[in-house]
Amino acid sequence: MSEIDLDTARKVAHLARIAVPDDHLPALAQELSQMLTFMEALNEVDVDGVEPMTSVTPMRLKRRKDAVTDGDMQAKILSNAPDAREGFFAVPKVVE
Repeated sequence: MSEIDLDTARKVAHLARIAVPDDHLPALAQELSQMLTFMEALNEVDVDGVEPMTSVTPMRLKRRKDAVTDGDMQAKILSNAPDAREGFFAVPKVVE
């Protein structure tokens, strides 16, 4: 079992940029110790043969129908352009 002392709790609070008054340090040290104890217990669990999970809930990506659309909307799309030439968007030159 890991025990966190007050100096370590103070240092952790400082690194986390959390202002912890001195009278709250014992409680923080105890909570941090409990977290470490829990992590040590998790390290003892046998996970051989268990596949890693990406989520705790089974999820599938939504799939759309792979269908050909009419496309051919060049004129309609270019009608929104402030400047279109020869079937393309015209933009100002950026590189000299």
